[in-house]
Amino acid sequence: MPEIFDNIEQKLLPALKRTLEVSTRADFCVGYFNLRGWRQIDSEIEKYLGGERSCCRLLVGMHRPPRDEVHNALALGTGNPEIDRGQAIRFKRKMAEEFHRQLTIGPPTEADNRGLQRLKQQLIDKKLIVKLYTRNTLHAKLYLVHCADHQYPLRGYLGSSNLTFAGLGYQEELNIDVIDKDATKKLNRWFEERWGVAA
Repeated sequence: MPEIFDNIEQKLLPALKRTLEVSTRADFCVGYFNLRGWRQIDSEIEKYLGGERSCCRLLVGMHRPPRDEVHNALALGTGNPEIDRGQAIRFKRKMAEEFHRQLTIGPPTEADNRGLQRLKQQLIDKKLIVKLYTRNTLHAKLYLVHCADHQYPLRGYLGSSNLTFAGLGYQEELNIDVIDKDATKKLNRWFEERWGVAA
């Protein structure tokens, strides 16, 4: 029977952390990545050796302010054209600016500074590999955790929680765990297809 995580009666973060504790690697896809939110799980990622076979691969979708989404949806002649290379480079630059903006909100604490240093080192050591999905707007939230467990080698969490402090812990969300082998295999294929074309 699947578990439902609403961050009220059942919080996603403790379940995700317990699963990561017994993991060999992880694949996350989120619409939004908050640098301070990463601190909530970075200690579980720290044990990875680094490289594609022992890391957390993080696929970040395109985040747009709601007013931009409404404008784009109502604009005449909108399909959903693929983004060209120049646009992809501009989007990457904007994402870097957004991460910088997050870091300058409020005075950073000592815990923030330590967390950001760990994040930097995890990126250098390839314990965390981040790609930006620029082909289309991607709002999916998927946490796939690969475990050394014959019964459940792959466990997924699917729903509305972004990789942020609020999304993982206290903001009202709706997520479900997925342990069915056929379903997790399909979710893994879905992730791999998008990871393969991301920049």
